[in-house]
Amino acid sequence: MLIATKSQFFLVRNLLPAFLFAALLALLPSPILAQAPGAAATTPATSPTTQPKTFINYFLPTPPHGELSTNVWGAATVGPRDSKNGLEDETMKQWNYWDGQIIKAPDGKYHMFASRWNQARGHGGWFGSQAVHAVSDNLLGPYVDKGLCWPNDAGGRGHNVTALALPDGSYAIVISETRPCEVYVSKSLNGPWEHLGTITVDGDPRWHASNVSIMARPDGNFEFTERDGRVFISDKGILGPYKAQGDSVFPKGIPNLEDPCIWYSGGLYHILVNSWSTRIAYHLTSRDGIHDWTNRGVAYDPREAIVRYPDGTVNHWNKVERPSVFIENGRVAAMTLAAIDVEKEQDHGNDGHGSKVIVIPFDGAALDLDLQSSADSPKP
Repeated sequence: MLIATKSQFFLVRNLLPAFLFAALLALLPSPILAQAPGAAATTPATSPTTQPKTFINYFLPTPPHGELSTNVWGAATVGPRDSKNGLEDETMKQWNYWDGQIIKAPDGKYHMFASRWNQARGHGGWFGSQAVHAVSDNLLGPYVDKGLCWPNDAGGRGHNVTALALPDGSYAIVISETRPCEVYVSKSLNGPWEHLGTITVDGDPRWHASNVSIMARPDGNFEFTERDGRVFISDKGILGPYKAQGDSVFPKGIPNLEDPCIWYSGGLYHILVNSWSTRIAYHLTSRDGIHDWTNRGVAYDPREAIVRYPDGTVNHWNKVERPSVFIENGRVAAMTLAAIDVEKEQDHGNDGHGSKVIVIPFDGAALDLDLQSSADSPKP
């Protein structure tokens, strides 16, 4: 017996007793049964699509140090916030802060290396910024400014400040942009910091970089990237000379990329890079840190809920730049970002506007696991 149409289906159902109709359905081939009105579909009409997670999905809620406050400097659009998070001048009468790299000392204290300048000069005062050292008992802050890293060298001048632990157990601070790519070293995070020298690039004696982000690779070499998106590797120590590994690895078609941050975790090399004009940053990965950099999507956007508190309150800074990661046990545990409450040209100094370094907890273990699962999944 063939039930080919919907009308035939209803005719048979109405003519036969219920028990005979049920027996008939049991004998029908599954393709015919699947077409019967009222029968459960074996496949959905449209398969639900799940958007893949990107870096922005791994930011965690930021526990505040007490009550959130609106009685702080900054534009009202930022929202109620925790002024004890990260590094800031709560009075906004002395300093604007920028950059921000955290390293944990053997005694459990957290050391942040950043830049600062007189807030009275507005945001444009960054060109005269100085490198500073700040300390906290808590990863999220508050960080206490301990002063200049090298007060007797070039007036403490330094911008694009970043820092790293070296393979021999000592530490290095690297600066760029306002000075040649200078390296300072110390056996202690508390200093004193000694000028080691200037990073050099093979075949380019006049090389001068900005936005340098540097790391010690698992193979013992050093690697850095900079504003133009090229990666450089040295097998002769932190000062180099470094060799360029090719053209820019930044994704094409995205304007005004800057402020790269490079690191290694979960078996992959990572770069975050920020588009200053769109305010959106992107996450790139590579297996060897040289070739086949893949754009994984949005890393952060200040218009999204990257700074959110457990009660659901969200902060919206005008811009967040200079990303840096704090790695613990081989995973990203937190991110630092330089945050400003208004457009940079609207920070004129002595006007209640300015910048600080914020610290946001991050689920790096989940990020690494998901990226590994994605890499291990069969390709179509």
